Amino acid sequence: MQWEFAGRLGPDAGRYVIRRYAGDDPRHVVVIGDLEAPRRRRLGRRRPRAAAPGPELDSVEVTRATVIATDPIADDRAHAWLEAAVRDRETTVNEALVLLNRTIHGHRLSASDPYVTEVSAAQALATRIGYGSGEQVADGDWHEARELPPERGKRSFVLTPQQRLAALLSGRDVALACEELALRARLDLDQGRGREAALQLSLALDAALAELEGWRATEAVARRLDELHGHREAVDDAAAAALQGGLQPAQTEAVEAALKRLEATLRARVAEL
Repeated sequence: MQWEFAGRLGPDAGRYVIRRYAGDDPRHVVVIGDLEAPRRRRLGRRRPRAAAPGPELDSVEVTRATVIATDPIADDRAHAWLEAAVRDRETTVNEALVLLNRTIHGHRLSASDPYVTEVSAAQALATRIGYGSGEQVADGDWHEARELPPERGKRSFVLTPQQRLAALLSGRDVALACEELALRARLDLDQGRGREAALQLSLALDAALAELEGWRATEAVARRLDELHGHREAVDDAAAAALQGGLQPAQTEAVEAALKRLEATLRARVAEL
């Protein structure tokens, strides 16, 4: 899998080997490389200068990121593998994206930089699936590849965030703490960080049960709030297990179920605005 993203992802250009555990054989290699493009000139002077009335449009920097599986594919099966990967593009892209985001997340921790964030498939300027030798794909070359069309959201999902944003900025709506915590829990869960997701969701649920009481007069919110109370014990158990070191599959499923109900409750509140 290969993507091109605007700007820098965080990790320096290079090759990063991914193993499941220490001593395991390499399973994937993530290659981060910069594509040269016209950039904004850096000013040598220390003092600010007057800006031109129009924006400078020649400042572009693109990062190419490639996730390479180390398992070999026989020549007579490679084309069939590619066709199957394109047909099941969502799974193929998401599985590779988890590995890329694992690399970015590792950089955030090692650099102690909270402003480094993971990426989504929708952010990519280009997305490709292909096969070739390791050197070929690391350099952006292929024996055979397909370029995937950009993802398109439904029109309703495109318009609603803009309407909510206008409400937030105009003071007609408020940003709830549980919303931000729920988003962090969703990111962690989608990226395979079950422990972090359980801990985030425990806080998100506490905040939601307190903050959303103000909307209990709304039937849709009230009904979902009662459902959320029913998930409290399971989320507490998952958070306690996370503090001890890990979650059982059933606890991960409980976190997923509770998070979905919290997300539904938050959508119901916004729908009533």
